[in-house]
Amino acid sequence: MSYMGHVMAHLRKDLRIEWRTKESLNGMLFFTLLVSVVFSLAFDPTAYPSIARQISGGLLWVGLLFAAMTALNQSWARELRNNSLEAQRLAPSPASSLFVGKALANFLFVTAVELVLAPVFTLFYNLHPLGESWLLLIILPLGTWALVCNGTFFAALSLRSRNRELLLPLLLFPIAMPALLAMVQATTAVLTGEFLPNLWLKVLIAYAIIFTTVCVLTFELILQAD
Repeated sequence: MSYMGHVMAHLRKDLRIEWRTKESLNGMLFFTLLVSVVFSLAFDPTAYPSIARQISGGLLWVGLLFAAMTALNQSWARELRNNSLEAQRLAPSPASSLFVGKALANFLFVTAVELVLAPVFTLFYNLHPLGESWLLLIILPLGTWALVCNGTFFAALSLRSRNRELLLPLLLFPIAMPALLAMVQATTAVLTGEFLPNLWLKVLIAYAIIFTTVCVLTFELILQAD
């Protein structure tokens, strides 16, 4: 089987499990919708449309970041059941194919939540992008992958810890801060139309390339660690 065949096998497995249980999707949807409702009640977006455009990008990404913790922890917790992770360690497939397949699955889960959350944010915050809205089709996938790639890696790193739910954000948040800043600034630029997000898009692209390469090359050390 080719490398992509191994990746797709891991991806199909995670998608089938999620389709049956809905554990990650339900948790993320509930959390992000709750964040949207709470912050929309904190101030009146219709009274301050300019302020709503400036802060809604940050609220969107912060809500998705915290919600993604559910999917990231859950995806590796499944591997502990029935010693599945030990079987993965003994399998002849490349270790990085497990990481890539799981990262792609988490990317699809978070993207599905974004597709539900986008119209909710548009409705609650009365958003009408003043910039080039098609750029969001680049910013959202890039930002999502930047979060999910590192999140999947650090979730595996903290898997054997007793306090993995606490350890994951402690590891991920400092590393993800440059990407989070670029995501928020690029999204705000599109919503407000005040400037073009060219610099922040370059930061996101560089971040995604660098950390994807590092995670793929070093994941075998994480998988084989005792």
